[in-house]
Amino acid sequence: MNKILLVLSSIIMLYGCQKKNFTEISSDKIKIEYDNQLHSKVISLIDTSVLMTDYSTSEFIIIENEVLSDFNYANSEIIKTDSSNILRISGICNSPKYRIQKTVHSEILDDYPQFILTKVYYKNLSTKKIAIDEWVNNNYNFVANRKTEIPFWSYQSGSYSERPDWVLPINEGFSQENFMGMNTSDYGGGTPVIDVWRNDVGLAVGHVELYPKLVSLPVIMQSKSIVNISINQKKKIIIEPQKSFETYLTFIEVHKGDYYSTLSNYSLLMQKRGIKFDEVPEESYDPIWCAWGYERNFDVEDILNTLPKVKELGFKWAVLDDGWQTAEGDWYLDPKKFPNGDSDMIAFVDKIHDMGLKAKLWWAPLAVDPGTDLYNQHSDMILLNKLGKPQDITWWDSFYLCPAYKPTLAYTKKIVEKIIGEWGFDGLKIDGQHLNSAPPCYNPEHNHKYPEESVEAMPNFYKAIYEATLNIKKNAVVEICPCGTAYSYYMLPYLNQPVSSDPTSSWQIRLKGKTFKALMGRQAPYYGDHVELSDNKNDYASTIGVGGIIGTKFTWPVGVHINKETGDVSLTPKKEKEWKTWMSIYNSNKLPKGNYLGELYDIGYDKPETHVIEKGGVLFYALYADKFSGKIELRGLDESSKYEIIDYVNNIVLGVVEGSTPKLQVSFNKYLLIKAVQKGI
Repeated sequence: MNKILLVLSSIIMLYGCQKKNFTEISSDKIKIEYDNQLHSKVISLIDTSVLMTDYSTSEFIIIENEVLSDFNYANSEIIKTDSSNILRISGICNSPKYRIQKTVHSEILDDYPQFILTKVYYKNLSTKKIAIDEWVNNNYNFVANRKTEIPFWSYQSGSYSERPDWVLPINEGFSQENFMGMNTSDYGGGTPVIDVWRNDVGLAVGHVELYPKLVSLPVIMQSKSIVNISINQKKKIIIEPQKSFETYLTFIEVHKGDYYSTLSNYSLLMQKRGIKFDEVPEESYDPIWCAWGYERNFDVEDILNTLPKVKELGFKWAVLDDGWQTAEGDWYLDPKKFPNGDSDMIAFVDKIHDMGLKAKLWWAPLAVDPGTDLYNQHSDMILLNKLGKPQDITWWDSFYLCPAYKPTLAYTKKIVEKIIGEWGFDGLKIDGQHLNSAPPCYNPEHNHKYPEESVEAMPNFYKAIYEATLNIKKNAVVEICPCGTAYSYYMLPYLNQPVSSDPTSSWQIRLKGKTFKALMGRQAPYYGDHVELSDNKNDYASTIGVGGIIGTKFTWPVGVHINKETGDVSLTPKKEKEWKTWMSIYNSNKLPKGNYLGELYDIGYDKPETHVIEKGGVLFYALYADKFSGKIELRGLDESSKYEIIDYVNNIVLGVVEGSTPKLQVSFNKYLLIKAVQKGI
């Protein structure tokens, strides 16, 4: 446990001709200073890196386009608890129009000394009510380090229809709002954390509320030398006379390296605050074949005829994808594919089981098509927008059901009971970008306390599905695939198989793997999705190297179906040989069950891009670059030992390195997968 060092003082300092007194709170990792206007500055104590050159208007409110950021210092106090130290500092607004008291509550937990938790209270001291239009916390200008070509790398968690990278470099002119609500009709939600880092130090902000909140976490770089980060909420808030409003519990964090440690510690903090993750069943780590290669208009016999080849190659799961249903919402079996209804589906699942495979079924809950029985007979379940109309899900030509409405939950559980209990499936593939969040609901029949209840209800909606599934089959696998969105952290406790979710590149497969290993733990059962979605439709190396589960959507025999989404995904003899090799590599090493060491390399600044997994005392390194030739540094080795370095794809010994000087000359194109085996063991 890191000991917190708290310093509270009242000091006179000279800035030109202006005098400012300030208070400060610090740990051995981070310090924050407040001046006599309650502006603040964050200082890294990890090293001597300069984060910002001046005090920022770090917490403020906006009323009728007036920014209220200056509050004359009034008092401060220290509160010590068994697990933290708290600084409370208050000031009075110096605007002639408003009489408002601001109190900043800054807390450093003993177990998380790199975080400063922030909550701000605004009290209306006047005799008239006031209306806040927006509040902003942790607003800071982070200065660039001009020693590097790329001034900053970032992790950003907004969800957009363009499906941008979650990890990306930023330069002058960059701006992204990262609104955690709906950014289009279908896309919204995310993990409420942003992280911006240089090659020497990084800053992150976010909130630690236990339910999703409609906040923004903008990242704006208007100049070459400064990036601005903050967290805010644009919402009309009325404060009655002598009453107070409080912001959400937000944070500022300082760290070394990339965003991995931030997300890992954020998740641990959230778990300490009440978020719980279950143990993962072994079945979550088994390789996956998905029938999506045959698309919606699949022929059942084509799928069944492919199963022997699926088994021969070593895949353990067979997934029936979209197209089995008559419509989203009703979830009746398509009579053209299953003419005898339930008995045909039961027989279909039995045939999968007879092949020694497990069966998973695609499903898109919360969507209901117009004209369906559910829509016509249970219109009370529909989520209505501010205009009193159903909210579109554009991709599915559907409407939203309200996740906060009890009849929606009851109906959803019945579908689970049908799929898992009656038809006999062993897991669910829950799919759709609309499932990462929900719009506010204005349906008067639902009697919501406030429209955002639908947003905050999403975790409990997933919890209902997850528990209903596992109550029937305790080792069932629940995969949630929110199609290209930046996963909401709040759904992660209620799935046991995250997926790269329609990646647009192998880079996305790798960065998403690193992200899930941070948020869900070093052995997170991360599924890299269909290999046909990777670079050149064959990059198993990216999934395996980051500790992912491999999968494919191949069709067989060659030419039986040409996939409209990805092109021909037939299993050719050449592919079959390659797929068997990668399956052997996957099964021989089972790297998803190893410990992903995401803190060893910076995914942005370290070249080549490198990922490390420790398993059974062996360190597995995965290196990626279009083309690389030079010396690599193998971090994480025991300095007192020697290691044999083996290319485990080609079974070639590349050399021996000393743990104290772990450098090795290598050359490769695209990837190099190697392991370091300690000599003498």
